[in-house]
Amino acid sequence: MDDNKTVVSNEMSLVVQEVRSILDNAREKVARQVNNELLLTYWNIGRIICEYEQTIPDRADYGKQTLKALSIELTKEFGKGFSRSNLQNMRQFYLAYEKCQTVSGKLSWSHYCELLSISDVDKRSFYEKEAVNSGWSVRELKRQIESSLFERLLLSRGDANKEQVLALALHGNEIAQPADIIRDPYVFEFLGLPEDKPVMESDLERALVQQIEKFLLELGRGFMFVGTQQRVTLNNTHYYVDMVFYNKILRAYVLIELKTTKLTPEAAGQINMYLNYYTAEVNDPDDNPPIGIILCTDKDSITAEYALGGLSNNIFASRYVLYMPNKEQLIRQVKAVLEKWHEGDKD
Repeated sequence: MDDNKTVVSNEMSLVVQEVRSILDNAREKVARQVNNELLLTYWNIGRIICEYEQTIPDRADYGKQTLKALSIELTKEFGKGFSRSNLQNMRQFYLAYEKCQTVSGKLSWSHYCELLSISDVDKRSFYEKEAVNSGWSVRELKRQIESSLFERLLLSRGDANKEQVLALALHGNEIAQPADIIRDPYVFEFLGLPEDKPVMESDLERALVQQIEKFLLELGRGFMFVGTQQRVTLNNTHYYVDMVFYNKILRAYVLIELKTTKLTPEAAGQINMYLNYYTAEVNDPDDNPPIGIILCTDKDSITAEYALGGLSNNIFASRYVLYMPNKEQLIRQVKAVLEKWHEGDKD
């Protein structure tokens, strides 16, 4: 009798699982369809506003009055969602995407409202591609914009030029080689650590593990967490890698050493040893060579050049900061790099 109950219970569990799967798929399809219709509706409202503005002689003055009057009438009839600022977003939405086919149904209206705050077309296109490719929530999209990811990626490459700007705008951050996963600086404001007090490496590591989901988002696409303090044994002596990840896009282990000081040659030698060990002892036949990242508070170009130059392993040194970087300063740095590139191109 008990055996029959067990069989029935197992069968019922399978039935529930199958029904749940059908319902979840149906809800996802409905949500996608509703989102697509909402985006198309707002795009068309923006189109109507723009077309109406074309008939007004003094668009600057009458435009504001038009949106205000339209907001009052639509709110009366349809309720919330038609504030003047939201109607202005719809207008901008149409102007930014004059072909509705270019709008991605994978993003919500809230995503597009954040994107519309970016006036630079290339930069906006980059964040749109990354939001789609990485599946960012609206909150994560906002954080990445505030942390100047676009500028950080350009500066990480060192030799930023217009081709790179265009590539980021068209495709987002394509990951084809180890250098593509590097950012400089990494931003750890989500840890809530004090900026003006010294932090021990063990405290930094512990804080990153406690916020591992946010750390993975900051690292970028394809990262999976393996563990901390991963042991490396050489001649009966134990060493420990601070943090180990695996990037499924590059099919490679990524070893991270945390330093609460500036970059030193010793740190480069240490992580180089770990990479040699992983190549010989840990890698599977299908894995690509492991990648090493030294996260430090500061680095100078000369030290980095001599410490990392000539090594056969993929080793990178990047700074990290515990606060949101100065956006204007990063933008100025990118402009300076691009201007320098333009000058060299003229020569």
